[in-house]
Amino acid sequence: MRSSRSMLVFALPPSRASSLRQCRNVLENSNEKGHCLKPLLTLFLLLTLTGCSELLFYPEREVPLTPEKAHLAYRDITLVAADGTRLNAWFLPAKEGVPVKGTVLHLHGNGGNMAWHLGGSWWLPEQGYQVLLLDYRGYGHSEGDPNLPAIYQDIDAAFDWLSKSSGVQGKPLVVLGQSIGGALGVHYLSEHPQQRSRVKALVLDGVPASYREVARYTLGTSWLTWPFKRPLSWVIPDSDSAIKGIAQLKGTPMLLFQSLDDTQVPLDNGISLYQAAPPPRVLQLTRGPHVQTFGDPTWREVMVRYLDDPLHFNGLRRLAEVPNYPDPDASKKPSSAPSEHPPAESPQ
Repeated sequence: MRSSRSMLVFALPPSRASSLRQCRNVLENSNEKGHCLKPLLTLFLLLTLTGCSELLFYPEREVPLTPEKAHLAYRDITLVAADGTRLNAWFLPAKEGVPVKGTVLHLHGNGGNMAWHLGGSWWLPEQGYQVLLLDYRGYGHSEGDPNLPAIYQDIDAAFDWLSKSSGVQGKPLVVLGQSIGGALGVHYLSEHPQQRSRVKALVLDGVPASYREVARYTLGTSWLTWPFKRPLSWVIPDSDSAIKGIAQLKGTPMLLFQSLDDTQVPLDNGISLYQAAPPPRVLQLTRGPHVQTFGDPTWREVMVRYLDDPLHFNGLRRLAEVPNYPDPDASKKPSSAPSEHPPAESPQ
């Protein structure tokens, strides 16, 4: 992940990030207070004039690796959105010899492309879950440029492909949304009840409840932008934020991962999303950086156990059960499985 200092919400498109860096350099090199006014006005004007949904997306065209390089079986597939945009996706089959439990549609975060986010789902085929990992328009080898609402056509194309794939039909469908991918998934499902009825469970990892609130939080972490966090945040579109649509997902089981250490989507943002979600839902507090959840086998097992019984499993509920992060003695101790710490018995 890129440093939050080069991000507005999560990250900016390269052209805007370059412009902001230039503004920041001028400010940091100014010794007189009067020199700050002009660049700050330039920054505000830049964001005002370019304020649109593109501020939410930071795609990269270069794909540095494929699942094959990670020793994973996969199929490179092409999806076609309703407007004709051709999209690249990877389909990871369940590991050979492992019974298929279901299929996971993985909606990744806003930076890079699906190669950068393979760490969120590479482990699922071993557990019997097939994975469809999609690159939105403008990401990797997918055509076009990312923007709202067009990007929802990309998710629709993924659902359409899943409905027609012979290896997927008749299997439970799970949506895994990480960071902005979770917010996109929530909004899409709130607008498409027919597709929502096909989903066994929705897993959200480090998902911003409100694009605008996360923007204010990020802007507030720097002396440079703190005084302007409210006016600058208003250029961020918020009507599609997850908190606006999650209440409509009644009857869809949800597991929400939120790290206590997340510096991009703060804890109170994750808590507010959980509070707005209708039951059945589970909040699982974790440790570690933003959307690095599944680098820890503890949380991988939590997700697998949850998917075994989304209506009754309620996670590792006590803070004492949340592993220390980072653990300085980890190299000296054998890894422990979450089975050593049974979840609370009271239903969610």
